[in-house]
Amino acid sequence: MTSDRILLERAKRCDEAALGELYDQYAPRIYAYIYRRVRDAHMAEDLTGDVFVRVLQAIQSERFWETSFPGWLYRIAHNLVVDHYRRHPAVNDLMLDEELATVEDDPSLTVARRLSDRQLGVALRRLTPEQQEVLALRFGEGMTAREVAEVTERTVGAIEALQHRAMAALRRILDKEYDEERRPV
Repeated sequence: MTSDRILLERAKRCDEAALGELYDQYAPRIYAYIYRRVRDAHMAEDLTGDVFVRVLQAIQSERFWETSFPGWLYRIAHNLVVDHYRRHPAVNDLMLDEELATVEDDPSLTVARRLSDRQLGVALRRLTPEQQEVLALRFGEGMTAREVAEVTERTVGAIEALQHRAMAALRRILDKEYDEERRPV
């Protein structure tokens, strides 16, 4: 695999093959990260495209990343997601999940799983943006604490503490919702 720096040098010279290789290598991961944050396929596609437009603009103006190219991409993606939510703060929790249309053996299991996923999504949105980002990178992207620290420009200790607080807050939120659902009316 060609190193990122070599590909970026080639991309800077408008080498379409290098640009395509960078896109092919990173776009699926960036799309998945963005999709988990916005839960809208079309918006995730648009924002993923915007990430690579910004990369191209940065390459052409000689503004390179400082540490990790993938970390830089995730930072751009994170900033675009934050900007998206600033412009569109209302989130429709009742969006039709694209996977809901798939047929499974037991429809009641499908519905139960979708309700559980939706409850988790609502609970995650109640966390701070920093907590959401750490959980998305750690568990959604499978990054190590060190990699998340690099992306977020924090220390490993700060990431571990933030992850711990996020998990504890998530547990409290879900426990409270569970208790409220079980309470007699």
